[in-house]
Amino acid sequence: MSSHIAAETARRRTFAVISHPDAGKSTITEALALYGRAISSAGAVHGKGDRKGVVSDWMSMEQDRGISITSAALQFEYRGCVVNLLDTPGHADFSEDTYRVLTAVDAAVMLLDAAKGLEPQTLKLFEVCRARRIPVITFINKWDRPAKDALELIEEIENRIGIKPTPVTWPVGVGGEFRGVIERIGFEDDGEGRRAAGPQRPGMVRYERSPGGQQLAVAEYLDEATAEAEFGPDFERAREESELLSEVEADFDPKSFEAGHTTPTLFGAALVHFGVGQLLDLLVDIAPAPFAREDAAGAPRDLEAGFSGFVFKSQANMNASHRDQLAFIRVCSGKFERGMQVTQAQGRRTMSTKYAQTLFGSARDTVDEAWPGDIVGLVNATGLSVGDTIYAGKAVEYPPLPAFAPEHFGALQMHDTSKAKRFRRGIAQLDAEGVVQVLYSERRGEATPVLAAVGPLQFEVTVARLAAEFDVPATIDNLPYQLARLTDAEGAARLRTAPGVEVFSRPRDGAHLVALPNKYRIQTIVNDYPGLVLEPLLAGGQA
Repeated sequence: MSSHIAAETARRRTFAVISHPDAGKSTITEALALYGRAISSAGAVHGKGDRKGVVSDWMSMEQDRGISITSAALQFEYRGCVVNLLDTPGHADFSEDTYRVLTAVDAAVMLLDAAKGLEPQTLKLFEVCRARRIPVITFINKWDRPAKDALELIEEIENRIGIKPTPVTWPVGVGGEFRGVIERIGFEDDGEGRRAAGPQRPGMVRYERSPGGQQLAVAEYLDEATAEAEFGPDFERAREESELLSEVEADFDPKSFEAGHTTPTLFGAALVHFGVGQLLDLLVDIAPAPFAREDAAGAPRDLEAGFSGFVFKSQANMNASHRDQLAFIRVCSGKFERGMQVTQAQGRRTMSTKYAQTLFGSARDTVDEAWPGDIVGLVNATGLSVGDTIYAGKAVEYPPLPAFAPEHFGALQMHDTSKAKRFRRGIAQLDAEGVVQVLYSERRGEATPVLAAVGPLQFEVTVARLAAEFDVPATIDNLPYQLARLTDAEGAARLRTAPGVEVFSRPRDGAHLVALPNKYRIQTIVNDYPGLVLEPLLAGGQA
């Protein structure tokens, strides 16, 4: 491997934060960027006065509601490493976007609310990480508020998801009375620019809330005698619990972490920046650097085998002034250089990469070069779709990204027929982004597309963006379908007049979908139409 490619790849860390809604995901994204010195101050999602909104939540609907709807990419340098942090939607209605983002990362941070523990969306996303063999670091958030018992949380993680937590830090003080943490792992220079596990440091790191909670928390190391004198029973209890963890073999082990058998765990409070610096240090120290990715045939693409990458997201109108479209590319191998000619594997079409940018929420900078693990935004690459591979030199094609099984269907009606051209353009753009699946049926005609989505909030986003970005008012009429199955052209023809179902074409890939009201209708369809092709889609929620 080229020594330069090897060196640049080794210092990349690309990860995503996964969580249930309201666990504090956007807040911790901001705090990590702050510790990385990427921004000078962090704001809450609901900005007030001179407090700015969260950088990664760039869409007005996100800022108004205080939730993450889209995925965002943030890049910054920290301790000699280039950190690529992918923020993802926490809301279950946008899980398909999150699943796609998880194809572009090498590690994940699982964020838990200390008072709620494991929640449904977190469990679902963890299973995706497990299936993709993505190592997971756990951060138990909001320890500055009333919370479950720390040992109870550790037991819950192990029992419910079958992975052993190995606490790297342990809280001094119960939830709501956060004094600091015992560091159960030490770090030392391993001679290769990364720190490795060393002897545990006795004592604790004390946290003090800074004025207003908007600056970095004050963290001060206290030796064991000072910690005992200052925090007495709280420190003694934390020390005893930490020793108990060692007795049950819950100490950090790099090999078991990389194999996905354990999850290093930290305690903190992202809103007031407690423990976030330790999390960022741990990510830099133990998260894997980019590695050779397998192509569609299952063969690893060498990191030195020339540039290649795949599109894991497409997003339009991030910059309202320019109305452009951005394709998010994960660099998988080789060196990317702005202006280079690349080939789209799916259509063998060549294209220029003149307009390439790095991303920081909605802010952008021109990027001249990028390396494996980096995220590059290609502007107005309108021929690229989610799942496409691009490469230079030796040909490669990475596995396609799946379309998930929709559970909600709605007929989209525009209010002003004079804006039909804008309406079609807006629908095509949102379809290309994968915000919703756009379907058409002979019954309704091309003037009334049907939207299919994992969750109903996706419909609200579509209507809001059509109005805001294309000046096309529209409404959604919900349809009585709850699931879909794939069929072939023959099956589509046979089912067009079948009662209680509707047959759709999906222009995105030419597929034929059958929408059904419930799973019981599937069996009657199979009985009534012998030999019919009826295949499930990959489940986003129910099968």
